[in-house]
Order: sequence, then C-alpha cells, then structure tokens
Amino acid sequence: MNPLCLDIPEALAALRAGSLTPAALLEAALERIGRLDGAINAFVRLDDAAARARAQAPAAGPLAGLPLAHKDMFLRAGMVSTFGSRGFAHTVATTTATVLARLDAAGALDLGTLHMAELAHSSTGHNAFLGPVHNPWHTDHIVGGSSSGPAAAVAARMVFAALGSDTGGSIRMPAHFTGITGLKPTQGLVSRAGTMPLSFSLDTIGPMARSAAAVAAVLQEIAGPDPRDPTAEDHPLPDYAAAVDAPVDGRVIGVPERFYLDDLSPGVAAALEAAITGFERLGVAVRRVRLPDQAPLSAGQLVLVASEALSQHRDKILAEPDGFEPQIRNRLLNGFGYSAQDYLAAARGRGAALAAHLAATEEVDAVLTPVVAFEAPRLEDTDVGGGPLAEALIRRMSRLMRPANYLGVPALAFPAGFGAGGLPVGLQLVGRPFDEMALLALVGAFQRASEHHLAAPPIG
Repeated sequence: MNPLCLDIPEALAALRAGSLTPAALLEAALERIGRLDGAINAFVRLDDAAARARAQAPAAGPLAGLPLAHKDMFLRAGMVSTFGSRGFAHTVATTTATVLARLDAAGALDLGTLHMAELAHSSTGHNAFLGPVHNPWHTDHIVGGSSSGPAAAVAARMVFAALGSDTGGSIRMPAHFTGITGLKPTQGLVSRAGTMPLSFSLDTIGPMARSAAAVAAVLQEIAGPDPRDPTAEDHPLPDYAAAVDAPVDGRVIGVPERFYLDDLSPGVAAALEAAITGFERLGVAVRRVRLPDQAPLSAGQLVLVASEALSQHRDKILAEPDGFEPQIRNRLLNGFGYSAQDYLAAARGRGAALAAHLAATEEVDAVLTPVVAFEAPRLEDTDVGGGPLAEALIRRMSRLMRPANYLGVPALAFPAGFGAGGLPVGLQLVGRPFDEMALLALVGAFQRASEHHLAAPPIG
C-alpha cells in the first residue's frame, strides 16, 4: 500500500515502529507529487533537496519524519514566499514564521510551498500569476480559496497535512470542496508571526489534514503564546489528541433555524440531515438553536477585511495597479467604498456580537452548519469573465463562514458525504472560544463511525 494513504497517526506509528523510514516516506511523497501535480498545480516550490537532507537525520519530535507542505504565505529565512502574487515573487525572507519553526522542532519535513489565491484575498483558487488549482475530485472544478494548494495537496495524498489561513473561510471552504478536515482556530490560539497579513483583526492560521486526529496532531505543535506575536494569547494548551478519542455521549449540538439553511443544494441538505442522524446515534443530543441575526456578522466581516486588506496594500496597488490580477485588484479597491465610520462600527460591534452568540449557545457544545450551500463550482464559472452570475456566486461561497471569523470563535470543517457529480460535501462545527477540544471530540467520534474522510479522489 502507498504509505501516503495512511493518516497521520498511522504514519507516525509506522515511523516509530521502524516499519517505515522517513526517507522512504519522503520518496513516496515526492514520487506522487511528481506524478500528479502537473494536473493539480498545488505546489509553488518543491524543496526536495532540503527535505531529503533532513530525512536522513530527522529531528526527534512528535512529527518526526512526516512530510508536510504549507501555503506560500509563511516566511522561511533565505527563501522567497510569493504570497501568490507576481509583486512579491523576488522578496527573500529574513526570518522564519513561528509556526514553521515549531513544526521544524517537532521533526516534520517541509517539502515546500503551496499555491494560494493572490494575497489570500479570493475564495476561488484562481490565480493569473500561478494558474488555477484543479480539484483532485474533478479537475475542471475549483478547489476554493484562498488555501487552495494546501487543500488539493492533502486531498490528493501528496502530503499528510498543510498549514493554511482563514480570514473569511479560507481553510474551511477548500476543505469542504475537497473532502478534507480543516480547522479555523480561536483568534489568538496560533501565532501569526512571520506570516503574510491580510486582515490583522481577522487572520487565523490553522491545520488542514484528512481527519480530526491529524488536525489535532499538528495543532498541538503550532498552538500557544509567542513573544513575537502579542496577539497570540497565553492560554493553557490541552492535549488535543486526547480530545479526538474522548466520549461524546451526552454532548449537545445546536442546528440553527435560519440563515445557514437557505438555498442548500440537495447534496448539502442531505449531508446535513445524515450528519444529524449520525451524531444522534453516537449519543449526542441535537436541538434547534435560535442564533442572533447572522447577516450583520457576515457583513461586518466583509467591512473589516476590505478595509484592512486595502490598508495593508494601499500604496502598492495605487503605484502598481497592473501588478495585481483584475479580480484581486477589484476586491482591494472595494475597500475605498467603506468609510471610517463603517469600519469602526464593524470593529466595535464584535464584542457585543460575541456576547450575544455565547448567550444563545450556552446550552450547546457546538453549532452544526453547512460550510458552503453547494458543491464545488466549475473553474470557468468562477473566473473573471465567467458570466454575469460569477460575482454573485463567489460572494455566496463564503457567506456561511464569515460569522465565525467575525466572532473569533473556532470552527472545524469535516467531510460529510458527496453531492452532485460525486463532489465532496463538508459541514462545520462552530464552537466557543478556546474550546477546540469539543470540536475535535465531536468530529473524531463522527469519523470513527463513518468513512467520508477516508475517501480518496480518483486522480492518481
């Protein structure tokens, strides 16, 4: 069996037992990347020589010998991170992102950098500079963005896990479209030092992998305070791996009565109903919850990200507007449409919105919703020039994920079935601040009782 078909816990067990060596595992990964990535376009840079050198004497640690790769927004000293943009394609980093340094210390093998939407500011995965990422399930469909390369690489079994970022759904959306598991952590759980900023009040860094167990293994190594990032909170770290195996009998999940259930495709609606039944069979109580109006939260996230992304790149886009692909340039320029009053209202409203959300969900451990209301669209329907409905389709794609970003709460996307054309369908559990344990426990139990996360795309 191809060792890349193992999940992280199984691969680590084989490495520790000596039945699999880091070098053999790395060569299997490199062979698969070489064979498949021409059709998928997940990798920006492959650091095979450096990975081979490390594989000969991997550092001791919880992830020793495990091949990973990461979104091309995490700095590594001496290397270029393009941020998915031709405007940054020649800038050599002088520092290494904290999350990469922590994975290095855990013994993981970094294979290189993965495709992303330009400046992490698009939900489709289209990129005029790098070309589009193709969905391993159906290569004429999108992967979703902005963490498109990580999702495709993990789904295609080229790497075991990857780091992405989530400012408005950029981990969870591609996880939904490719049938993998992806965590947007609580705001402040994971350091952002040495990473490309998009929206300083919303950006989060999280793992993308095949299962809750794999996500937990990576989260354990990257979470925690960091003197380089004052927004990384000094919060006690639990044993995330232990949560995955914890019993869930007696836990309670809430399903919203509105907003999240609007205009679902038949495949997404069926997956939601099947998941409710599945959780109930595990002894989890599922009840309807009435959340505060989610539309203002979704709108507030748009105001914050538009204003802060423009602030981040204002000088460059005004000086070199043709240096950005049209879709990203237009999204950045949208920030000029919001006033200072709009921005302050959105920023000030977050505390009250979180308090109202916590009050409405005080009797449940998590809220279960779709990630996106439909399966992965086709590439041609979501690109610039994709027709009059393209922009409306793109805006709908992130609608159900924005509230969790605005609130700063954790959300875990996980595969829950298949819809039209055999495309994957994901759902998300939205939790309380710093209670990733509840989400990992619930999804861990769900995945022990189902096989959606084990399904591999037909490519390769």
